[in-house]
Amino acid sequence: MNLPFYPALILLAALWGGSFLFLRVAAPVLGPVWLIALRVLIAGLVMLPLVAGRGQLAELRRHWRLLLLVGCLNAAAPFTLLAYTALELTAGMTSILNATVPIFAALVGYLLYSEPLDTRRGIGILLGFLGVLVLVGIPQRGAPLPLLPVIAGLVAALSYAFAANLAKRRLVHIPGLVFVTGSQLGAAALMLPLLPWFVPESMPGAGVIASVLALAVLCTSLAFLIYFRLLREVGPVRTLTVTYLIPVFAIAWGALLLDEVLTLNMLLGGVLVLFGVALANRRPIGSPDVRPTRRR
Repeated sequence: MNLPFYPALILLAALWGGSFLFLRVAAPVLGPVWLIALRVLIAGLVMLPLVAGRGQLAELRRHWRLLLLVGCLNAAAPFTLLAYTALELTAGMTSILNATVPIFAALVGYLLYSEPLDTRRGIGILLGFLGVLVLVGIPQRGAPLPLLPVIAGLVAALSYAFAANLAKRRLVHIPGLVFVTGSQLGAAALMLPLLPWFVPESMPGAGVIASVLALAVLCTSLAFLIYFRLLREVGPVRTLTVTYLIPVFAIAWGALLLDEVLTLNMLLGGVLVLFGVALANRRPIGSPDVRPTRRR
């Protein structure tokens, strides 16, 4: 039975947009390292029985080295960096920085893998980075926007871009469920040694625990299942339109539940970033239709 496209797409955008809300709630209490370690471990364990039920555990064991690497680039590193960003920036601002992933992916593909970069995609990259400059460059009310969290958010996007290019070249033959489960468990394995160095100072309350579970089960496990189902049914071009909806939901969740304000720089910078994404994500004529990675 096929998923109805538009309801599934809106649900996926709402889930991934909501992840920035849950980061804002849980990161100040648990810290980025513990929060993300719990997120990827729970998400991986939730999906592991599905992998076993499909008889794909052998695939998980066979590709564990690659899955460990992509777990670092596509989960452990960017998730932790975004959680750090969420300590200082609003959910909407963090989501806009995260939306630069296709721009970095086009740039990495051109610089490292000699992928075509036509005029339209080049303009898209320039517009995307102009949007980031607008995002951080327009004076804010009160204290200036902290630069380090912005850099962390952009490095997270760059990490996703490297993961996307790695997956496109070496992991397209791995089933989607195995890919997600293995990368989440690989990320958990990488983060476990860090936990003794970043112990939270206080015990989490019910709201923080609920945010962790929502991040892991809803925004990771369920969201990826919907995402890969849409990839199979409608293809990556239509599925990736979710990129443009995620900041909308992140800003809406932040305004409704955290009283965050949509500022002028967020509006202008966000429009430039998403317009740049639309141009940079344009597929050159004749290029293969490959499965991309996704994130949140």
